[in-house]
Amino acid sequence: MSTPNLRDKLDQKIFDAIYSRSLVYNTCWEDPAVDRKALALGADDSVLVITSAGCNALDYALQAPRVIHAVDANPRQNALLELKIAGIRTLGFDDYFAIFGEGFHARFADLYRDHLRAELSPFAQEWWDKHASWFTSRRGSFYFHGLSGLVARGVRAYFATRPRLRVAMNDLLGARNVAEQQAIYDARIAPQLWSKSVNWVISRQFVMSLLGVPYPQRKLVEAQHDGGVSGFIRHAVQYVFRQLPLADNYFWHVYMTGRYRRDCCPEYLKEANFERLKSGLVDRIVPHTTTVTEFLHAHEEPISRFVLLDHMDWMSSYHPEALVEEWEAIRLRAAPGARILLRSAHARPAYLDAIRIGPDQRRLREAFRFMDEVADALQPQDRVHTYAGFVIADVPA
Repeated sequence: MSTPNLRDKLDQKIFDAIYSRSLVYNTCWEDPAVDRKALALGADDSVLVITSAGCNALDYALQAPRVIHAVDANPRQNALLELKIAGIRTLGFDDYFAIFGEGFHARFADLYRDHLRAELSPFAQEWWDKHASWFTSRRGSFYFHGLSGLVARGVRAYFATRPRLRVAMNDLLGARNVAEQQAIYDARIAPQLWSKSVNWVISRQFVMSLLGVPYPQRKLVEAQHDGGVSGFIRHAVQYVFRQLPLADNYFWHVYMTGRYRRDCCPEYLKEANFERLKSGLVDRIVPHTTTVTEFLHAHEEPISRFVLLDHMDWMSSYHPEALVEEWEAIRLRAAPGARILLRSAHARPAYLDAIRIGPDQRRLREAFRFMDEVADALQPQDRVHTYAGFVIADVPA
């Protein structure tokens, strides 16, 4: 990454200000089906995952590893995971699906007071005391709240002003096969959707910040895609809508509609899996509000699986020394044969070639075995498809 200029620093300050007081992610935008294939979780595994919205930590718990440490520096993200865990422990499935599947429950205030609140940490109690109304909002869904929810609400409002486009999108989400998706997208959606105004709006850093994308990630996208941010987004959306079946693509379904269907939702929102989590698997998840490095320094037991999402992109620009420190902590705490997953806005993140770790200052690609062919084979299956890079690295056994 180049040295940040004044505009870049201002963009980052705005991002930090938004991030420091907000719930950024109301749902995870990393496909756990791809992760499950890459992780191959077993009964003895100890997992570190960045919490985000907690959906994927719950997904991994269904694979019954020994423990899952959900780590996030933003306490609001862990407050959301705590609320989901509390609901699994204390509620029946229908109430739970109304809250986290449909994003709306008329009696949420009663359920929160009588069942959920006592299960939460003091910070989570304080947060949901102030934001419980998100589940009874006249806007219709929890998934239209939080920072990413603001963008989803904006997309919904845009479609409301264009009835033909709204109808076409509903038809696309209900398409029976990929061929039908392609026909609807090519004839009825693409010609209306990608206007100059839309391309301009989605390229603004403020919009990217609402989606949890700081300036360094935007720069990475702009550097590798001729069409810039808007071109990358258009390419990603086109791939998802034209190449991948939408019948089980709950990521885009909830983003466009504000709710999941019972036949199109994360694994933790399926009734049989909900009951498995309630029977004890959910207790294997332990939230931690801290950084990855701080957690690893304080945690003495080896970690065998790391799911690090995309946070290293912005660290590589703003906190390169901290990024090296994090990799050192991973090296010291990783179990023999451990596997590391991360995502990036760049297909081949340059910082992975620059960082040196260990007493002999070996390059990362010498210290770990990078499974590029495995990652490249899994990447096209990703139902979200908003990351250009998917990285898998193994620790020597």
